[in-house]
Amino acid sequence: MKIGVTQIILGKLTLDEILQLCRDAGYEALELVFSPEGDPNVDMSDDEVCGVKTRCDDAGIEISSVLARYDNRGNFLSRDPAEREAGMKSLRRAIDVARLVETDAVLLHPGQLPVDGTYEDAWDDFLVSMKEIAPYAEAKSVAVGIENVWNKFLLNPKEAREFVDAVGNDWVGIYLDTANMMFYGYPEHWIRGLQHRIKRVHFKDFVRQQRNFVPLMDGDTDWAEIIKGLRDIGYDRYVIHEVGGDRDVQIEMAKRMKQIVAM
Repeated sequence: MKIGVTQIILGKLTLDEILQLCRDAGYEALELVFSPEGDPNVDMSDDEVCGVKTRCDDAGIEISSVLARYDNRGNFLSRDPAEREAGMKSLRRAIDVARLVETDAVLLHPGQLPVDGTYEDAWDDFLVSMKEIAPYAEAKSVAVGIENVWNKFLLNPKEAREFVDAVGNDWVGIYLDTANMMFYGYPEHWIRGLQHRIKRVHFKDFVRQQRNFVPLMDGDTDWAEIIKGLRDIGYDRYVIHEVGGDRDVQIEMAKRMKQIVAM
């Protein structure tokens, strides 16, 4: 497994600053966020996006996955078709960008489950969207990783597995976050239950009693069991941490990630 960091938690650092941090800390990979206000920018030309790949290559940092978002990120779980289409616009862009930078996975936050309508409504609409995008993702050889997030949706591994299997295309799976279920479940169950459906992994840690996210190895996560579980299902791709903090924290997280993957 190769260790990396997501740009999601790196604030307003430029791409060059992030790549230097990765080199200094010893990260092997980076999850890129293409956004309207950021570096890289979601509206870059194809040549400019390819230039991002070149900059990462020159720094010796692999691109593990990408996320693309516009000002209106949309919401796949909304009752409003316009919100679902806005989500699809961002997802299509992410897939296109991933293809250009030669990585094979994108991160998808489905959006927040609203109170209007029913759970089944959100399930059915999201399923329609994922079935629609699946052939596009397959044609581009880019996997869509649906992240388990605090959005009141897909709350257990059985449900997540059933959803992915209902989509019925190997290019749509789960982007597993190891901490987002720890208040009400166990990451070990998700790994055993989802197996090959896991496309990428975010590392975070959590203290159940205080209901608080903490730096890696400071929480209740059984990291040895997590690593064993990932190895048992044949996952040997990137593990990307999502722990906020300054430069010193990011360097320390790299050290801890190396300890974790060596377990």
